[in-house]
Amino acid sequence: MTASGTTARYDRLDADVIVVGAGPVGLMLAGELRLGGADVLLLERLPRPTTESRASTLHARTMEVLDQRGLLDDLGTLPNEVRGHFGGLPLDFGDSPTRFPGLWKLPQTHLEALLAAWTTRLGARLRRGYEVRGLTEASEYVEVEAAGPDGPARFRAAYLVGCDGEQSIVRRLGGFAFSGNDALRELIRADVTGIDIPDRRFQRLPRGLAIAATRGGVTRIMMHEFGRPGTTRASAPEFAEVARVWQRITGDNITDGQPLWINSFGDASRQVSAYRKGRMLLAGDAAHLQMPVGGQALNLGLQDAVNLGWKLAGQVRGWAPEALLDSYHRERHAIGSRTLTNIRAQSELLLGGAEVEPLRAIIGDLLAHRAARCHLATMIAGLDVSYPISGRHPMLGSRLPCRDVVTDAGRTSTTAMLRPATGLLIDVRPPHRQKRWSASARSWPEWVRVVRAKADGDEVLPGVSMLLLRPDGHVAWVDDGTEPIEKALDQWFRPSQPSDRQ
Repeated sequence: MTASGTTARYDRLDADVIVVGAGPVGLMLAGELRLGGADVLLLERLPRPTTESRASTLHARTMEVLDQRGLLDDLGTLPNEVRGHFGGLPLDFGDSPTRFPGLWKLPQTHLEALLAAWTTRLGARLRRGYEVRGLTEASEYVEVEAAGPDGPARFRAAYLVGCDGEQSIVRRLGGFAFSGNDALRELIRADVTGIDIPDRRFQRLPRGLAIAATRGGVTRIMMHEFGRPGTTRASAPEFAEVARVWQRITGDNITDGQPLWINSFGDASRQVSAYRKGRMLLAGDAAHLQMPVGGQALNLGLQDAVNLGWKLAGQVRGWAPEALLDSYHRERHAIGSRTLTNIRAQSELLLGGAEVEPLRAIIGDLLAHRAARCHLATMIAGLDVSYPISGRHPMLGSRLPCRDVVTDAGRTSTTAMLRPATGLLIDVRPPHRQKRWSASARSWPEWVRVVRAKADGDEVLPGVSMLLLRPDGHVAWVDDGTEPIEKALDQWFRPSQPSDRQ
């Protein structure tokens, strides 16, 4: 079955888009694609959801994105921590300019369950136990060869997106250049029950780094032994090795504990040179590999998905301007590169030996200043992301922070109005001026909704009477007298001429 609106020659496709990998990034992307009307097939190698909960931190921008899609109510009240870190140095996230300041704690397993239910409810088809073995790109489709539960299988789609993690088979088979550095240092991480040890928050001891935190009877420990080089392991470390390294660093004996999960990772830093290659694209760890310090890897990947979803849906549904899909690489590659840079800086502060202590002292002094703290906190949280959009208004390209508004339907918010994942023109002019609103001399795009509203409290944007939001919540146009609305519509929501976008 294909999405309505596709052309007859694509009846032989299995989907508009195949997404490889049903982790958080793949699931988020599939949901975004479905909101945009694309037919989606998810292929996941694992036969059942993982019980490993590697990431556990959601940043403020990710919380805003989940709120934009109406998913926060399903999560209930999440634990919130105001205190985070930069390279192990304390960093206050409480002053971040958002309704969701701080770090929000949610096991990755719970996030995946939420996103899987949402995605399948929207109509994405999830097929587990399919391991991709081969890719073929033709002029009109991509074909995937996979080993499935019932034997070999082939699937065709107009586009393919690899969301299959740091060892991405899509990246390898697709021939994406993946430059950067291999890991020079290793960290070991484990969830353990049956131990009673002190909590340790980025504690630098003479022999290494130790982190420990207990929640609900499970203690997560993380360690790096100074001078221990990075290594490529065929499997996770044995618990006996974990206990030996932990004792060498801390002196604590944890040999009586029961490990629930163990893994190791390093400070590798790599990024593909292009997020798109013809009909193949990458998102999340498939596109960038970094040390998962402070949960940035998960949050970066989820925001990749939200940037890509509406653009790729527009491509397969036929309403996207010619260059819209290419803007995914242009916007997200720059953000990924910047994130990798801050993570490399943090890894030096966190994992370096005595030689980095002078640098840690200087950075610690800077963090005593509110401006420095806010700069780093908003960067890590993804709140300062701004995409290059022509125009003079300083908010162009930035996310619109949640604003309360009043419409004919009652009180709502800019976040709630984004839940259909369409473009959104918000007109907050006085009612007598709204009546004179004329959308455009050309036909108004079906993927842009017009909402007439007034601010509830503070202005939506100070001094701005109308603004256009992209489906991802970033400001595409403001009525400041410098650019006509038609130019923004042509850039983001209208093809230059009728064409078959497949």
